Parts: sequence; structure tokens; C-alpha cells
Amino acid sequence: MKKYYPRIADKLLDEALESAGAVLIEGPKWCGKTWTAVNKSKSILYMQDPDTRESNIQAASIKPSLLLKGETPRLIDEWQVAPVLWDSVRHEVDMRGKEGQFILTGSANPILDEQISHTGTGRISRIKMRPMSLFESNESSGEISLKTLFEQDYNVGSISNLEIEEIAKSIVRGGWPASVTSKSESSFKRAQDYVDSIIQFDASRVDGKEKNPNKMFALLRSLSRNISTEANYSVLVKDMEGGENESISRPTIQSYLNVLQRLFVVEDLEAWNPSIRSATPLRVSPKRQFVDPSIATATLGINHERLLADFNTFGYLFESLCIRDLRIYAEALGGKVYHYRDKSGLECDAVVVLRDGRWGAVEIKLGSNELDKAAKNLKIFSEIIDIEKMNKPSFLMILTGTKLGYKRDDGVLVVPIGCLKD
Repeated sequence: MKKYYPRIADKLLDEALESAGAVLIEGPKWCGKTWTAVNKSKSILYMQDPDTRESNIQAASIKPSLLLKGETPRLIDEWQVAPVLWDSVRHEVDMRGKEGQFILTGSANPILDEQISHTGTGRISRIKMRPMSLFESNESSGEISLKTLFEQDYNVGSISNLEIEEIAKSIVRGGWPASVTSKSESSFKRAQDYVDSIIQFDASRVDGKEKNPNKMFALLRSLSRNISTEANYSVLVKDMEGGENESISRPTIQSYLNVLQRLFVVEDLEAWNPSIRSATPLRVSPKRQFVDPSIATATLGINHERLLADFNTFGYLFESLCIRDLRIYAEALGGKVYHYRDKSGLECDAVVVLRDGRWGAVEIKLGSNELDKAAKNLKIFSEIIDIEKMNKPSFLMILTGTKLGYKRDDGVLVVPIGCLKD
């Protein structure tokens, strides 16, 4: 058995089990949900075990409470195979009146139908898991904590051990736990297998409706080519209809995107809507993102050597890598990540916002040649925020692929992605 790498979600799961009767861990397949859940469980039900799958489904249809018997916390892996289990778990939690009874894992959001009558609010807590961050895969030293930056502790002097070649390999490999300790060649193939599985099987199984593999692949390629941009439907349609591809309608794109979202494959970055001093209209379009940048490189057939030969593409994919890690670290603090853009053209790559209203602005730059420009942009951005209605920024940060972390004379922090943690 491969070594278990501690996950940031471990602590979140402990906290959730202490406060709720059941916990749902959701996220893309292969991201480590089951490994994390098994570490905390006392008994386990694998709904997709080929030896017992049919009998489990039959039991769920006749008397689902039979599947809930076992030492607690009881793990029900891939619960969505039998959606009726959701209400059964909720009811059992009500009857027992105790915390920490069940852990559910799921790699697809089922359609709410007659089998699910209640959202589970107050009984079932939710945790979102993603592929591993660089800190979780032991590639970031973790010398700089996002938490301490929000506490305005700006001691960011550090040196990253990550070379630019290693960052390229991390993007192509992805944060999939099974790939973290694998050779780069097999990791690249594993990411391609993941994409093939989405196209050939998962996309149609998630809602029982057949999907055209060619159109699904064309959509994934278009999203990959437009990663870290605000490409709208018109851009995606035009991109997909190039060459010999079949025509595709906007409703079809929307339905396919919905499937990819339910599989936790696509995770667009929503726009932030703060109170600002000027009357400049804000843009509300999300930025196109996958849950892991390796999905884009696998779809496009790009290995790390090709990335190193094309720094324009490398920059967009590096931004995607940083957004993945920022999301993992921010959610550990109860926060979310957004982007900002207004009609004047002013942008901010990432805005990390905590529940208590604290926020920090982040520009993402692969190299050091644009640090001055990024710092100036962050200063302008911070000055348009109406601080009479909102907090001042806790920090202004340039997240980089460089090696040296430090605080600039203008107060902007330069933080290597190879030094950051939650």
C-alpha cells in the first residue's frame, strides 16, 4: 500500500465529525476522498465493490437502514450509487442524536429526485476535497502560511526549493495522490486516462444520458485552451467548431458543462463584487478553471517539456495551479477565492475572502520580470475599494514561480508557490 500523505481535509473532517451527525466528502474521483475517510472510519461500506454492488443496491431499495449498521464513524463510499441512502442517513442521524455517525464520499452530484427529499441541512456537513496542493505533496516547504498573512504577520523571508522545471512537472502530473510518488511518464499517462474516462464513461453515467464523445472532447479541449480566461459561450462555440468538428449549440454546451461540474471536473472561478469608490461597472464573468491543471495538459497532450518551450501557455496553467492551491488553503480557513475585473480593464487574478470579511488580493506571476507591474496593479486595486463599507486588505501578494520570498518596499509581499501553505 502506498504511503498516506496527510491532507488538509483531515483536520476539517475531524472538526465536522465533532459538530454534525454525518459528513459528506465530495470532489473529483481519484483525489483521495476514500483514503482520507478510511483513516477516520471504524467500519466501511464500499457501494461500488463489484462483489457486493448489486446486493447493496437491492438492500438500499428494500431496507436501506441495513446498510447503515456498523461501528461508527461508518463510511459509505460512493453513496450516490443508491441515492436513497441520503435520506436514510439523515433519518438515522435524527434517531441516534449523536455526532460523528457517518462519513459519505461521492465523486458525482446526483440529480435531486424523488429518492432525496431533504437537503440534509443541520445533519450532514459538507467538505470539498480537491487533488493535493503542493504543500500536501511535500513540494512546498510551507514556510509562509496564508493564515498568518491574514493575521498580518508578514515575515515572508523564505527560499523555495522548487525549480521551474519541477513546477512544470507538477502541473502536468497534477495533485492526484496516486501520481504524487509516480514517475512523471506514468503520471502523464494517468492524467490522460482520467480524461478518457470522463469522455467515454463518466459523462454519460452521471445522469444516464448518452453524451457524444467527440463533442465532450472538443469542449474539454476548448476549456483547456481557454483556461484562466473569461471565455464566454460564443468563444467556446467558435473554438469547438473549428476544423472538422461538428456544430454544437449553446444549450448542448451548457448541458455538457453541467455534467462536468457535477463530476467536479470543471470549477470556474467566480467574480468578486466588492463595494468600490467609483461608478465603474464590474465584470461578472467567471474564469474558466479545472479542479486540477493536469486535466488541461492531458487533454491538449502537453508534457512538461512542451510547457517549458511555451511560457505563454505555461503562465496560464501556472495560474490554474495557484488557484487550485489557494482554494485548498482558503477553504481550510473558512474562505473562498474569487477574481476581479471591471469595465476599465483593472484586474486581480485572485481575491481570497474569509467569512469574517477579511480579504487579501493576489496577482499570479510565473517569473520575476513583471513583479513591478503586478505590485503597481495591486496598489491601484486596493485603492478603489470603499474601506468605509469594507475592510482594508489584510495583504497584497504576488504569488510566483520564483524562489525568493520577501516583502517589497511598497509593502507588497512576494511569495513563491513553493513556500505557501494554509
